[in-house]
Amino acid sequence: MIQNKLRGAGTALVTPFDADGRIDYAGLARMVDYVIDGGTDYIVALGTTAETPTLYLHERAVVAMSIANQIRGRVPLVIGVGGNSTSEVLDQMREFDLRAAAAILSVVPYYNKPSQEGMYQHFKVVAQNSPVPVILYNIPGRTGVNMTAETTLRLADEFPNIIGIKEASGNIEQIQTIIDRRRNGFLVLSGDDDLTLEMMRRGGEGVISVATNAFPQRYIECVRHAQNGNFATAFNAYRHLEEAIKALFAEGNPVGVKCALSVMGIIEPHVRLPLLKGTATLGETFKSLIEKYDLK
Repeated sequence: MIQNKLRGAGTALVTPFDADGRIDYAGLARMVDYVIDGGTDYIVALGTTAETPTLYLHERAVVAMSIANQIRGRVPLVIGVGGNSTSEVLDQMREFDLRAAAAILSVVPYYNKPSQEGMYQHFKVVAQNSPVPVILYNIPGRTGVNMTAETTLRLADEFPNIIGIKEASGNIEQIQTIIDRRRNGFLVLSGDDDLTLEMMRRGGEGVISVATNAFPQRYIECVRHAQNGNFATAFNAYRHLEEAIKALFAEGNPVGVKCALSVMGIIEPHVRLPLLKGTATLGETFKSLIEKYDLK
């Protein structure tokens, strides 16, 4: 089952830009190699961390293709296919070359604030039209609306090709309900780096991570301990990352992670408006934390 390949730590890959706001494809290739060398289990293209809403449709297609070509089959690829219009999501599925994708990651429609039935009908259409398995993505802090455990479980029960959810609601009770009542094989993946170990302790399978862009080896070490049931060791190892992970989100995502990557000399810190690159203060914070905890 493809679910077995999407456990552990996946990386929600950034999209590097140059100073003029153009996609830095050389930097994108470096990022792919960096996170694979760091031990990531799979890569997620065109998620939140990729600044996908600022990418034109043709740019998204080229970014996905470039990542697939650079991966060269070394790890599975999940491609973000989502939006606030169901018909637009169908257009993306037609536009993107999904032959290299193990699955798509599809976010709850944003801005429109659909009802639970509207979310169900949206993902019903996505599931019925997707040529590859579907991972749901619930992130109410960005979409403006929460998909309840009941809606998630209804979709999981009725559509076998919906194989999991990236849960970034931060609602542990809701997540626990999904874990307890899901069908066999349905993945529950953390969307919050700081909640991953607790979610895995409660029965979740892993994370789609921002932090693994910057600190893959150290963060994945924590996840590996959790996968092996060594939670005390996992939480202890995480203590040395906690300050740095908080800093990743201090000025928003992906502003923080691009700032950290710039400090480490991997890519430039540039983001597209309306985001602004990390402040000098944030850069100094990362320099200090990377040295203090030997995170490079």
